[in-house]
Amino acid sequence: MKSISSVPILACAALLTQATVVSAADAEKGFTPIFNGKDLTGWNGDARFWSVKDGAITGQTTPDNPAPHNTFLIWTNGTLGDFELRLSYKIIPNNDKSFGDSGIQYRSKEMPDFVVAGYQANLMVTKPLTGILYEEKGRGIIHQLGQKVVIKTDPNDANKHKVEVVGSFGQSEEIQASFKTNDWNEYVVIAQGNHLQHFINGKQTADVTDQDDARAAKSGILALQLHAGQPMTVQFKNIRIKTLSGEAGPAADEMEKLQGVWEVASGEVNGGPMPADDTAGITLTIAGNKYTVVKADFNDHGSFSIDASKNPKQMDVRPETGSGAGRTILAIYEAGREGLRVCYATQGTERPTAFTTEVDSGRVVFTYKRKK
Repeated sequence: MKSISSVPILACAALLTQATVVSAADAEKGFTPIFNGKDLTGWNGDARFWSVKDGAITGQTTPDNPAPHNTFLIWTNGTLGDFELRLSYKIIPNNDKSFGDSGIQYRSKEMPDFVVAGYQANLMVTKPLTGILYEEKGRGIIHQLGQKVVIKTDPNDANKHKVEVVGSFGQSEEIQASFKTNDWNEYVVIAQGNHLQHFINGKQTADVTDQDDARAAKSGILALQLHAGQPMTVQFKNIRIKTLSGEAGPAADEMEKLQGVWEVASGEVNGGPMPADDTAGITLTIAGNKYTVVKADFNDHGSFSIDASKNPKQMDVRPETGSGAGRTILAIYEAGREGLRVCYATQGTERPTAFTTEVDSGRVVFTYKRKK
């Protein structure tokens, strides 16, 4: 049996986030910058492939450093429901195959090893597929460039979908002519309810109404993709978001519950209660999607993301200090205005399914109360 002292209690208590550093003034009313132009504060990904160069988030593979699979840089400061996203991107094929493949994941789900599944605003060197809606690890290519479509559940098979073309924005070749390779492009993504729209350099490239209810995502994480394959570089800058009314409400309300200062009321490990001395005086401060945990002269901080659509609700915690720095702790949680309970998987890669611990399970449960 592992001793209680061997469990990284304070690292597990870490739950939520210090404010993302943002530029001072945003000229566009209602938009908030989510990249500070200097480092990857507020983002999490494989450092072998993601960095900041020349003021831009840069994803790069080389012959000596290929990606083993599609890898993603994940925004750690919340989930998105209804929103408008604006950014600039540049994609460079560093190969003789004219290969370059990337995308903007939204309303998506995080999987292990920096993999993400869900809606993707596609961008490629291959221009006919740039601007379309693609569903990573899901329904694949939803439509062709410039089409306005409605996705419906196949009436003959609930496990399948059907795409109906209901309109067009013009010829694909005409739209492609506005896309730039080896230069900056402006990408806009708007999601309201089940209506999803993409625009590049002022031209609409996608209009999708997702009525396939079993698979349509109402909220989820934001991430940037670097595709496996030939050496390439993709860059992103001037990334800013505006929250819109509608489906963002429940997600915002869920995050609002977590804000503030919390105290650990009790803890459980190895199937039994932790000694009161181990949990006394632990303070958890939540600001946005970052956390700071303090106990005596100990200070720990990091970031997290949540998915309130799951049952039980899921949380991914990313410590930035201590022995857990650089990894993701999988957890489940339940939250009220005055109380919070979290079960963390401190070892292994299996997310807990219930708020319980057993001997050597590698799980820890903390119950927090809001500090008055």
